[in-house]
Amino acid sequence: MIPRPALTLGLAGLLPFLWGALGVLVPAIDDQTTALLGQRFGASYILIFYGTVILCFMSGVLWGFATKTNAAIAYALSTLPALWAFFTIGGGGTRATTAVLIGFLLVFACDVQFTRWKLTPPWWLKLRALLTVIVCACLLVGILV
Repeated sequence: MIPRPALTLGLAGLLPFLWGALGVLVPAIDDQTTALLGQRFGASYILIFYGTVILCFMSGVLWGFATKTNAAIAYALSTLPALWAFFTIGGGGTRATTAVLIGFLLVFACDVQFTRWKLTPPWWLKLRALLTVIVCACLLVGILV
């Protein structure tokens, strides 16, 4: 069972992704958002920049799990999402959004491995699978629409 705070905050963390995807699908919403908050909050930018922030956040989470084992491989894997974001995100909207999407798939692969190593709570992979599917669907909207 996923603890309620983890599930609630995890789902709340999806809101910018969902808003970004909605803005891509409904340009009038994107127009209203950028008129109110500025271009920085345009749908495509939200997907890229918030996705980048969360990839880096997930590096920190994985680092925390790595401290349970002190194995160099766990520490190395935990740095991959942040390094991936640093080296690959850029070069235009579609390319950057694709890089974020691939980054989330890589994070999930790390989640699976850390779970196999028994470094995560028993409910971790279930939560991460749910969140990853929704995040990737939102990013696909940003790439394909």
